[in-house]
Amino acid sequence: MAKALIVVDVQPTFCEGGELGVEGGNAVAGRIADYVNAHRGEYAYTATTQDWHIEPGAHWSGNPDFVDTWPKHGAAGTPNAELHPAIAALGIAHHFKKGQYSAAYSGFEGIEDNTDRIQTREEVTAEQSAGKTLANALKAAGVTQVDMVGIAESHCVKDTALDAKRLGFDVTVFEDLTVPVSEELGVAARKQMADAGIILAEAAELSSCGLPV
Repeated sequence: MAKALIVVDVQPTFCEGGELGVEGGNAVAGRIADYVNAHRGEYAYTATTQDWHIEPGAHWSGNPDFVDTWPKHGAAGTPNAELHPAIAALGIAHHFKKGQYSAAYSGFEGIEDNTDRIQTREEVTAEQSAGKTLANALKAAGVTQVDMVGIAESHCVKDTALDAKRLGFDVTVFEDLTVPVSEELGVAARKQMADAGIILAEAAELSSCGLPV
């Protein structure tokens, strides 16, 4: 019953001061770092995901609707697309870049890339075809349970969690280690995840009760 921890899109671009900053982003990055330092030994596999947009088409817009189109963000090779410093300091080995040439909300759409290269469209396609995906990595590690944290709960955390559930993993999202774009969108996302059978929990409460997290 191996377990994995996925840290979704904890990047400066999604924290206060970033292009699509979410209120509480910097604070949640710190809480995630503390959690990983305290619990990393409980996980058989730990990975991060990142928006790493190169030419994502209509996903970027000068007149965004904030539903399907967005201001420029997560631009590959820029400081704000790097991992948040609190997460980078953890030394996590596996990093999945997504959205290089398309919109991508789920980490399962990405490829493992532990460099900061600007890959060509052909290189990204080839690595996807070669199976360098999060789903394959989790299966190779024997993972059956996935815990998820990150930014933003209402978008990329939700979509990554839903994909994990559809792929047959038991999924828990730690609500105290994620933040939504807005409370309204957070409520909707939590309902959608709960309806899909995803467990919504508080990492702090589980730890304080002495239960495994």
